[in-house]
Amino acid sequence: MSLYSYFRISKPSAEKVPQENIHDTYKSLRDRTFWGATIAYSLYYVCRMSINVVKQPLIDEGILSAGQLGLIGSALLFVYAVGKFMNGFIADYCNIRRFMATGLFISALMNLLMGALGLFQSMLPSVLIFVCFAILWGMNGWMQSMGSAPGVISLSRWFSRSQRGSYYSLFSSSPYIGEFISYNILAVVVGWLGWQSGFIMAALAGLAGAVIILLFVSDTPESKGLPSIQEISGEELAKEDKMPTRELQKMVLKHPGIWVIALSSAFIYITKYAIAGWGVLFLQKARGFDLAEASQVIAFSAISGVLGTVLAGWLSDKVFHGNRVKPAVLSGIISTSSLILFLFVGGGFLLNIFYVSLFSLSVGVLYCIVAGLMAVDIVPRKATGAALGVVGISSYVAAGLQDLTSGLLIQCNMTHEGGADIYDFGPVSWFWIAAAVVSFVLPSLNWKKMTMKKQSN
Repeated sequence: MSLYSYFRISKPSAEKVPQENIHDTYKSLRDRTFWGATIAYSLYYVCRMSINVVKQPLIDEGILSAGQLGLIGSALLFVYAVGKFMNGFIADYCNIRRFMATGLFISALMNLLMGALGLFQSMLPSVLIFVCFAILWGMNGWMQSMGSAPGVISLSRWFSRSQRGSYYSLFSSSPYIGEFISYNILAVVVGWLGWQSGFIMAALAGLAGAVIILLFVSDTPESKGLPSIQEISGEELAKEDKMPTRELQKMVLKHPGIWVIALSSAFIYITKYAIAGWGVLFLQKARGFDLAEASQVIAFSAISGVLGTVLAGWLSDKVFHGNRVKPAVLSGIISTSSLILFLFVGGGFLLNIFYVSLFSLSVGVLYCIVAGLMAVDIVPRKATGAALGVVGISSYVAAGLQDLTSGLLIQCNMTHEGGADIYDFGPVSWFWIAAAVVSFVLPSLNWKKMTMKKQSN
C-alpha cells in the first residue's frame, strides 16, 4: 500500500447503516470521534510542552543556556509553522484518523530519543547535546503540525454548522489540558527523577494518545455507512460545497480577511507562548519561586485557558448575539492588563495564580474568537484545513520568533554578581505587552471589512 493510498480520505462504505439506526449510530460515532480527537490533541501538547518544564534544570546543570533553549524552542515552532501550513492543505484530502495518529506516534518517539540522549549526557559534549536537541525538536515540530488540522476538520465532517461553534470551543480547550498535565505531572516526575524523565513521560503520554485515536476516531460518516453530515442535519448545500476543494483553497489564499486573522493570531501566540514557555523561569528568577511552585502557578493558567475557550462561543453567540468584535476587545483588554500585573506588580503564590489565571482565561477567549470563530465565519467548510494552515504558519512563525527573541533578551540582560546570575526581565516584558495590545486591536479594527469581503463573494 502506497503512502497516498494509506492517508487519502476514506471511500464511502459499501455497507449502509439501516435507516432506523442512522441517528443512534451517527451520534455514537460522532461523540467517540470528538472526544477521541480532543483527548489525543491534549496529549499532543504534552509532547510539545515537555521542554518547557525542564528548562531550569538544563540551565542549572550547565547543559544548555537560555539562548540555546530559545533556539531549540524556535526550531520546533518554525518547522511547525511550515508544517501546519502544508499539512493544513493536505489534511483536507486525508483520512484524519491515520494522519493524526501517525503524527502523535512519531512525536512521542522524538521525546523518547531526547530523554534517552539525556541519560548519556555525561559522556557527550554540551554542543553535541544542543545540536541533537535542536534537530530532534525541529523534527518534533513537523509531527506536531499533523494534529490540529485533522482535529478541526473532524468537526466539519461530523457536525452541522449550528453545532460546530460549541464543540469547537470544547476542542480548543485541549491544548490547555495538555499544558495542565505537563506543568503538574511532568514537573513532579522531573523533580523526582531528573529532567530526562520529563521527555520519557511525555513520550508515554503521546503513545497512549496515538492508541486513543486509532480506537475512537472515525474519518467520515460516509466511511461508516452513514449519509453525509449535510443529509443527516438537513442542511442545504451551499454554493461553495459544490465547488472542488482545490478551488476553495485558492479562494482562502486570496481572502484578505484570513491574512488579517493570521497576523492577529500571530500576536496572540507571542503572548500565549511567552507565558507558557518562559513563565516558569520568570517566576523562579524574578519572583524567587522554586520549580514546583513556579510550575503550579503556570499550571493554573491551563485550567483557566480551558474555561476561556469554552466560554468564548457562549459569550459571542449568547451574550453578544453573534458579535465577534465586542468579546475580542473585552478579552484583549483583560489579557493585557493581567499580563502587566503579572510582570510588574509581583506578589505571592496566590496572587500570581490570580494574574496568570485571568490572563489565560482572557487569552483563551480571544484566541478562540479570532483564530477560530472569525476564521470559520469567512471560509467554506471544505477549505477549513487550508484556513488553519494560513493562520497556523503565521502564528507559529511568530511564536518561534518570540522564543528566539525572548531567549536572547533574557540572556543579554542577565548579569553575574556575587556568584549569582541576576536577571532583568524588563525589556522582554515590554515586548510581550506590545504584542498583547496588537493582538486584539488589529482584528477589531478590520472585522467589518473582512465580513464585507465574505458577503461580496
